[in-house]
Amino acid sequence: MDESEKRLKQEDCNEDTLGAGILTLTNKRIAFDKTRGRIADFTKKIGDTVLDVQLGDITKVWKEGLLIKKVCFTAKTAEGEKTFKFGVFNTGSWQKDIQNAIDSLNS
Repeated sequence: MDESEKRLKQEDCNEDTLGAGILTLTNKRIAFDKTRGRIADFTKKIGDTVLDVQLGDITKVWKEGLLIKKVCFTAKTAEGEKTFKFGVFNTGSWQKDIQNAIDSLNS
């Protein structure tokens, strides 16, 4: 993160195709870092950053699900538009915070 970037929210979660990791929202981007853990000794190691999307590249944010709730967003990537779905604890809060960060960036 550069000096002008501030972390707004961070949570240990799971993405449908990327697997387990840590989702981080800043005032400029959303990043997802893979994690590896072992239950036997309760260790968790942060791996590579597998998703790094600038807020300006996000085209849509929503939440879905009845039993298994997810916060979702569609973003422009080098391969075209992609949709990501994250299983976080408070989907409504994540959706609102992502949208507010995008709105703050655009104003």
